[in-house]
Amino acid sequence: MNFTMNIPGLKEAVLTKVEQVGEVVRLFVEMKRKVHRCPSCQSRTTRVHDYRLQKIHHLKWFERKTQIFYKRRRYACDCGKRFSEKNPIVQRYQRTSVEWNQAIVIRAIKGKTFKETAENYGTSATTIVRRFDRVAHQEIRSVEQLPSVIAIDEYKGDTREGKYQLIIADGITKKPLDILPNRYKNTIKQYLQKHGNQVQVVIMDMSQAFKAAVQSALGRPVIVADRFHFCRYVYWALDGVRRRVQKEFHSYDRKKCKRMKYVFHKEQNQLTNDECWHLDRYLGMSEELKTAYGLKEAYREWFSRAKEMGSQQIGLVKEELKTFYKLVEAAGIPEMGSAIKTF
Repeated sequence: MNFTMNIPGLKEAVLTKVEQVGEVVRLFVEMKRKVHRCPSCQSRTTRVHDYRLQKIHHLKWFERKTQIFYKRRRYACDCGKRFSEKNPIVQRYQRTSVEWNQAIVIRAIKGKTFKETAENYGTSATTIVRRFDRVAHQEIRSVEQLPSVIAIDEYKGDTREGKYQLIIADGITKKPLDILPNRYKNTIKQYLQKHGNQVQVVIMDMSQAFKAAVQSALGRPVIVADRFHFCRYVYWALDGVRRRVQKEFHSYDRKKCKRMKYVFHKEQNQLTNDECWHLDRYLGMSEELKTAYGLKEAYREWFSRAKEMGSQQIGLVKEELKTFYKLVEAAGIPEMGSAIKTF
C-alpha cells in the first residue's frame, strides 16, 4: 500500500493493511527482511524460521483507539538459535508500543490525575501509578546536607504514616528538597539533627510543635514566620467581624454579603465597579465593619511598604507596625485585638 504520510513510531515498518473495526483502527505492519546477527554465536543470517502475529496497543489515531498487528519475523541460525528480529515498534515482553510508553511517562507526570490519564490512553490507573513511581524513583536524590536557609510546611497527603506530611524546601530558590512521612516533632527533630548542621534560618508557620522541634535540633536558629500564615490573622479577624455584624442585616443582604465576602479581601484598587458598589453598600450598613475594613487596608499598606524597604529601613518598619497596633487598640474591635496579640 502507498501512503502519503509517516505514522509516528512506524517509520521503519512496512504498513500492509489498515482497517477500522467499530471505534478501533487496526494497523497491520511488518519489518523489511534483512541480515541479522545471531545473539548466541554472532554469525550473520537471513534465514527465516517463522512468523508470529503480535497485537500491540498504540497511541490514538485521529481520536480513535489504535492497535498494531505486528507480523514478527523470527530468524534461525546455523548454530540452532532462534531469535526475533530487531524493531523500533515494541520492546521485548511488552504489549504496548514504544511511542505509547514514551507518552505515558510524560503524561503520568504532567497529567491532571492518574485516572484521567488512564482513560485517555486506554489503560488502568494502577498502570499509570506504576509508571509514575518508576520515573519518580529515578529522579529522587537523597539529601546529604540542607542549605543555610530552609522552609518547612505541612500538607495533606494521607499516607500510611499519617494524614499530613512535611515538605522541606530551599528558602532562597524555593526548590523542594525532601518530604518527611509525617509532621511529628520527633520525626522533624531527628531529620534536622542528621542533615541540618548548616541551617541558620528556618521559614515556617506559627506551629509551636515546629518551633520546638527546630530549636531542639538546631539550637537557636533564626525563625521566620511565613508571611501567608502571618497575614491571614488580619483577614480572619475581618471575616469574624463581617460574620458577626451581618447577622443584624436583612435576610437578603445577609446572604448576599456572605456570597460577596471575597470583595473584603481584594485590594481596593483592583475592585470592579460592581464589587465597589457592593463593598460600599455593606460598609455603609455597619460602622464597625467599615472600621475593621479600614484596619485591614492599613495593614496591607504597611505590609507592602515593609517588603519594599524592610531590608534598608527596618527601624521605620517596626515603628509603623507599632502605629498600626495603636490604631487597632483605639478601634476596640475584639477580633482585631486578638490578631495583634498573636503578632
